[in-house]
Amino acid sequence: MVVSDAFALDQQVCFALYTASRATTAVYRPHLDRLGITYPQYLVMLALWERDGRGVQDLCDALDLDTGTLSPLLKRLEAAGLIERRRQSTDERRVVVHLTDAGTEMRSAAQDIPECIARASGLDIAELVALRDTLHRMTAALHTATSTTTGSTT
Repeated sequence: MVVSDAFALDQQVCFALYTASRATTAVYRPHLDRLGITYPQYLVMLALWERDGRGVQDLCDALDLDTGTLSPLLKRLEAAGLIERRRQSTDERRVVVHLTDAGTEMRSAAQDIPECIARASGLDIAELVALRDTLHRMTAALHTATSTTTGSTT
């Protein structure tokens, strides 16, 4: 009879997620290096390629980041000439992020990245879709658990 140790590293979902995330980011690195952006910056660009002209809070929500984490990313992307931040004329407190021409053009240079990553994963499309959907459900459940235990209403 084999008894599994609940504290064994290879039995931890958190460790499997952590190592998968690190391995995934490592595969992205050479593709993003040629674009001159980091993985977190790529995520911002994906959100803007999906819908340009997003408010900072909208980007925070889409990327599951707080403004303190997102602001430096936006600052570096703006310095690289890929985005511009504009205050809304109707509400000066609200900042809207727009792609520049260079930011829009980068999308075509990044076109092959999703397929390259999928191929490197060793999983077929159905497995990748199932994994993504499972991770979305897990994330939603963990956010709910976190807000329940912290008493947050959001």
